[in-house]
Amino acid sequence: MSRRKRRTFTDAFKSKVALSAIREEGTLAQLSSRFDIHSNMITKWKKEALDVLKTSFSENSNSTSRDTKQEIKTLQAKIGELVVERDFLSDAFGELK
Repeated sequence: MSRRKRRTFTDAFKSKVALSAIREEGTLAQLSSRFDIHSNMITKWKKEALDVLKTSFSENSNSTSRDTKQEIKTLQAKIGELVVERDFLSDAFGELK
Protein backbone atom coordinates (compact mmCIF):
# COMPACT_ATOMS: atom_id res chain seq x y z
CA MET A 1 0.00 0.00 0.00
CA SER A 2 1.55 3.31 -1.04
CA ARG A 3 1.20 6.42 1.02
CA ARG A 4 0.43 9.76 -0.54
CA LYS A 5 3.00 12.40 0.12
CA ARG A 6 1.61 15.35 2.04
CA ARG A 7 1.52 18.46 -0.07
CA THR A 8 3.04 21.67 1.22
CA PHE A 9 1.91 25.11 0.20
CA THR A 10 3.83 28.34 0.07
CA ASP A 11 2.77 31.33 2.13
CA ALA A 12 2.06 33.23 -1.08
CA PHE A 13 -0.33 30.51 -2.25
CA LYS A 14 -2.08 30.38 1.12
CA SER A 15 -2.56 34.14 1.16
CA LYS A 16 -3.85 34.10 -2.42
CA VAL A 17 -6.43 31.45 -1.55
CA ALA A 18 -7.41 33.17 1.71
CA LEU A 19 -7.79 36.51 -0.05
CA SER A 20 -10.00 34.91 -2.69
CA ALA A 21 -12.15 33.44 0.07
CA ILE A 22 -12.35 36.74 1.93
CA ARG A 23 -13.33 38.55 -1.28
CA GLU A 24 -15.92 35.81 -1.89
CA GLU A 25 -14.73 35.28 -5.45
CA GLY A 26 -16.73 32.06 -5.49
CA THR A 27 -18.29 29.46 -3.26
CA LEU A 28 -16.10 27.18 -1.20
CA ALA A 29 -16.72 24.40 -3.72
CA GLN A 30 -15.68 26.63 -6.62
CA LEU A 31 -12.55 27.84 -4.85
CA SER A 32 -11.71 24.30 -3.82
CA SER A 33 -11.98 23.14 -7.40
CA ARG A 34 -10.06 26.12 -8.79
CA PHE A 35 -7.12 25.79 -6.37
CA ASP A 36 -7.31 21.97 -6.10
CA ILE A 37 -7.42 21.91 -2.29
CA HIS A 38 -10.00 20.79 0.25
CA SER A 39 -12.57 23.33 1.35
CA ASN A 40 -11.54 22.84 5.00
CA MET A 41 -8.10 24.21 4.15
CA ILE A 42 -9.64 27.29 2.55
CA THR A 43 -11.78 27.88 5.62
CA LYS A 44 -8.79 27.42 7.93
CA TRP A 45 -6.54 29.80 5.95
CA LYS A 46 -9.32 32.39 5.71
CA LYS A 47 -9.84 32.28 9.49
CA GLU A 48 -6.09 32.59 10.13
CA ALA A 49 -5.85 35.56 7.76
CA LEU A 50 -8.76 37.34 9.42
CA ASP A 51 -7.29 36.69 12.88
CA VAL A 52 -3.99 38.24 11.82
CA LEU A 53 -5.81 41.25 10.39
CA LYS A 54 -7.72 41.77 13.64
CA THR A 55 -4.56 41.76 15.72
CA SER A 56 -2.62 43.95 13.31
CA PHE A 57 -4.92 46.90 13.95
CA SER A 58 -5.12 46.56 17.72
CA GLU A 59 -3.01 48.74 19.98
CA ASN A 60 -1.66 45.70 21.82
CA SER A 61 0.15 44.55 18.69
CA ASN A 62 2.73 47.30 19.11
CA SER A 63 5.19 44.85 20.63
CA THR A 64 7.53 45.38 17.72
CA SER A 65 7.39 49.14 18.14
CA ARG A 66 8.03 48.70 21.88
CA ASP A 67 11.00 46.47 21.07
CA THR A 68 12.24 49.07 18.61
CA LYS A 69 11.87 51.87 21.17
CA GLN A 70 13.78 49.83 23.73
CA GLU A 71 16.54 49.13 21.22
CA ILE A 72 16.75 52.84 20.37
CA LYS A 73 17.13 53.70 24.07
CA THR A 74 19.87 51.09 24.45
CA LEU A 75 21.72 52.37 21.40
CA GLN A 76 21.43 55.99 22.52
CA ALA A 77 22.88 55.04 25.90
CA LYS A 78 25.77 53.28 24.17
CA ILE A 79 26.36 56.35 21.98
CA GLY A 80 26.46 58.50 25.11
CA GLU A 81 29.05 56.21 26.69
CA LEU A 82 31.20 56.29 23.56
CA VAL A 83 31.03 60.09 23.36
CA VAL A 84 32.16 60.41 26.98
CA GLU A 85 34.96 57.91 26.35
CA ARG A 86 36.05 59.76 23.20
CA ASP A 87 36.08 63.11 24.99
CA PHE A 88 38.07 61.66 27.88
CA LEU A 89 40.64 60.08 25.59
CA SER A 90 40.98 63.16 23.41
CA ASP A 91 41.61 65.27 26.52
CA ALA A 92 44.12 62.74 27.86
CA PHE A 93 46.01 62.51 24.56
CA GLY A 94 45.78 66.24 24.04
CA GLU A 95 47.71 66.81 27.28
CA LEU A 96 50.48 64.40 26.17
CA LYS A 97 51.24 66.35 22.99
